Amino acid sequence: MKLRRLTHNIKPVVAAFAMLVFLAAVNFGQAKGDAPTFLRIGEKLSYNVAFESFPNVAFFETAVVSRGKFSGRDAVELRGRMKTFDIVSAAFSLIDETRTVYAAPDTGLPLYISRTINSEAIPKETKYNFLTAPTSNFDLLTMVFKVREAGGNGTFSFDEDGESFVATFAGGLAEKVKTDAGEFDTVVSTVQSTYFDVRGIKELQVNLSSDEFRIPVLIRFKTVKGQFVCKLSGLTVEEVRSADPTPTPAGTPVPAATPKPRPTPEPYLDNQPLLRELAFALGETLEYKITSAGQETGKVMLQAKERKLIQNIDTLVLTAKATNISASNKPFVLGDAVTARVNPETLAPFGFEVKFNGQLASFNQTAVFDARTGAITAGAAKADSPVGTHSLLSLVYAMRSFNLKPSKNTTNPVNDTRVAVFWGDKTYIFVLRPNDVETTTLNGEKDRCTDDRCENRESATRRTIDQGLAIDRRQPCPAANFCGCISG
Repeated sequence: MKLRRLTHNIKPVVAAFAMLVFLAAVNFGQAKGDAPTFLRIGEKLSYNVAFESFPNVAFFETAVVSRGKFSGRDAVELRGRMKTFDIVSAAFSLIDETRTVYAAPDTGLPLYISRTINSEAIPKETKYNFLTAPTSNFDLLTMVFKVREAGGNGTFSFDEDGESFVATFAGGLAEKVKTDAGEFDTVVSTVQSTYFDVRGIKELQVNLSSDEFRIPVLIRFKTVKGQFVCKLSGLTVEEVRSADPTPTPAGTPVPAATPKPRPTPEPYLDNQPLLRELAFALGETLEYKITSAGQETGKVMLQAKERKLIQNIDTLVLTAKATNISASNKPFVLGDAVTARVNPETLAPFGFEVKFNGQLASFNQTAVFDARTGAITAGAAKADSPVGTHSLLSLVYAMRSFNLKPSKNTTNPVNDTRVAVFWGDKTYIFVLRPNDVETTTLNGEKDRCTDDRCENRESATRRTIDQGLAIDRRQPCPAANFCGCISG
């Protein structure tokens, strides 16, 4: 199933993440020859992206791969890769892109660009060839190279997505930044462009290191849905071997330093509380009746059962089990169960198991999700899916934390949320679209519920407790699963 064209409300993050990738893709160091560029061949950068209180919603890595001839032209090869994880994939869009750019070392202008979008069922590749018809504008990547060459100051023209824009960079205050890759003295550069304005990106700032390499250490920007912070997490420079290396004399042996003692890591504790941003608490139990022709034929019990180490990974176990099944219930059998092992913070699945014993036994499967690459293995089948792809059970819990409010923007009335979901042997795209407020009758009482409040909250809470259901009282709507906030 192909991913439909994304609506306007998710374009800001796509543009912003593109900026992140290209801000990191070029780093400074003297290249061979006397060209005015000073790309550091062999340098590879890794970044971690945080969104609001979620510490790890995306990653990207870049490399300055080589310098040589491309179609007879002197060129530098740059590569970038980005993937979003669960929260961003659900709230904004699925992003899984690789880009390769060959740039002219003398002018800094692109010679050839190849972009591959892997977030659709079939990868989509777009190529731009400027070898025969040279461009006078940069793209985002080569523009940022020029910005760094200019010390984070200046006005530059660039083309992106078939349109031309102008961006202004202005260096400002000095700031010390601490990252997983080290501590850096940096200069904050503020970015302004209609390219970002029309996409809802505000207060975009880039911290460039104060040394000769001007490495992008920290990137921050805001959207209507929250703030993104991108920090450098890894920096390596691979040695570029020459054809005839010059012998190096052996150095004077230096005594090995005494290793410093390291603190003992704190022991892992089972069943730690979940993030407050999630719409349920650890241990929550929800019970749903199954009826046929007005008669109860069984129940389904959903549980956020436990949080523990599984294969040395912090894991939340979600379960759905059939209970109190009567003989008249043909599809379900007592003991039918679905289990999902997920990331306790993002709810991205690690594993998914379906065990049916009756008529639905043909749907049984065990699936393993690779949280880094997006690959999903289910028996002999293997699917290359977007990172953050859900199982059906993990989606049931994750959607409770999605922003499903109807759009208040009259020029963009649709507020769709698209989620990749794996089922069977393939990945589907689910579209969640908010509807009007509905009135639901439960046990003879009516509740009119929006996504953030219940008008009959007291009775809804009392009825829910009487049914023996554990409710997370931190949430604004304690009966959310039974009155239209989230359909039960």
